[in-house]
Amino acid sequence: MSGRILIVDDIATNRILYRARLAAAFYDPQLASTGAGCLAMAAELRPDLILLDLHLPDLPGHVVLRRLRANPVTRDIPVIVLSATADRESRLAAYAAGADDVIGKPANEAVLLARVRNLLRARAGAEFAAGEAMVAQGFAEPAAAFDRGATVAVVADRIDMARQLQGDLAGELGDRLLALSRPQALADAALADAGLAGVPDVFILQEDGSDTASTLRLLSELKSHQATRHSAVCVLGRSGEGDEAAIAFDLGADDVVGPDVSAAELALRTRSLIRRKRRGDQNRARIEDGLRLAMVDPLTGLFNRRYAMPRLAAIAARAAGTGTAFAVMVVDLDRFKLVNDQHGHGVGDQVLVEVSRRLTANLRAGDLLARIGGEEFLVALPEASMPLARSVAERLCQAIEERPIRLASGVLLAVTVSIGVAVSDGAGARVATADQVVEAADLALLDSKGSGRNQVTFRLSAA
Repeated sequence: MSGRILIVDDIATNRILYRARLAAAFYDPQLASTGAGCLAMAAELRPDLILLDLHLPDLPGHVVLRRLRANPVTRDIPVIVLSATADRESRLAAYAAGADDVIGKPANEAVLLARVRNLLRARAGAEFAAGEAMVAQGFAEPAAAFDRGATVAVVADRIDMARQLQGDLAGELGDRLLALSRPQALADAALADAGLAGVPDVFILQEDGSDTASTLRLLSELKSHQATRHSAVCVLGRSGEGDEAAIAFDLGADDVVGPDVSAAELALRTRSLIRRKRRGDQNRARIEDGLRLAMVDPLTGLFNRRYAMPRLAAIAARAAGTGTAFAVMVVDLDRFKLVNDQHGHGVGDQVLVEVSRRLTANLRAGDLLARIGGEEFLVALPEASMPLARSVAERLCQAIEERPIRLASGVLLAVTVSIGVAVSDGAGARVATADQVVEAADLALLDSKGSGRNQVTFRLSAA
């Protein structure tokens, strides 16, 4: 099954009908007939989406929605409200309570399934980024306060249409509103790709009814641009109804709205899109932070062993392909245990940070520097001969020794390093592997330590 969907309706025939439609689309439908049942099953089963009828025998649908959004376990589950009496007041109340969409009964099957697919795609990305286990273990972050500092672009064929809608929304939204023609929107997207323009949080694509296909083409263009693909897009007009609505959802629209929507409802839906877009931004930032932390030592900001060893293997493979040499250094702080024992681990951390800074300052941009142990660092120099490696290693040794490290307390602490250097033999038919060169550098480091520390020892590593 591709997704678990909770169907909440007090009429048995409706539940059976929607269950059959969703099962035929290979979803896993679950059924509830009351608001209390919905809340209990949502918390226990944590479905991927909820179809919720507003008229339930025990609790109003708006109350159920608010309780779902108040529970950290269920607050991010998409909810589509299905209602036979979707009047203006009920729709506004449903969106205000947290509905992702309100669809009148009987629902157009193609549009409903397209909307389900649309919301499940967004749900899957959010769960991957946020980490479902975090919620299950009670570590879910609190809901973020709504940030009103968003930019909303109203796009239409004619700029006067865009400005009219901009004026209608100005009284409902406190965000920055832009009025753009379609060529302007595409030009701005291209500029944003090049880093020369800002990116709206939401695009509202308004059509005049004469060419729905052009609206769908613009939607596709915006979703294909690097800069605007994460912006929320709302399609407004005839494309928000019937088969065109289903196509718009499948092309990536975040919302589709018919031409008769009120400014108040459109504003509520736009606020929902802004919240969803901001959650997506936070989730992507969380993924980037996780990837960064997987590669970077959090204390020094240098790469860690997990990143360094595959990178070193790539340097060795490139050297083998070009017949050039490369150098590896293993750098170790001398008597670092005494620093921690005499001054404390906080001072030890300050020393590691400053040593990392000095090592970085004395290497080329293309060189590899990583912290691979407590006080041990790895340096790799691509396309480096023995004379170059010797010059760099001696410079690093001198950079640490020549100036004591000033601690936060003002105390000056003298620190030195020992370095083992190995250079692959690029002259023969075979070039040494990364492991062979690292092993030779380790042995050279032992010689440096055994010969009195604060010095550099060299080895030539052959395949």
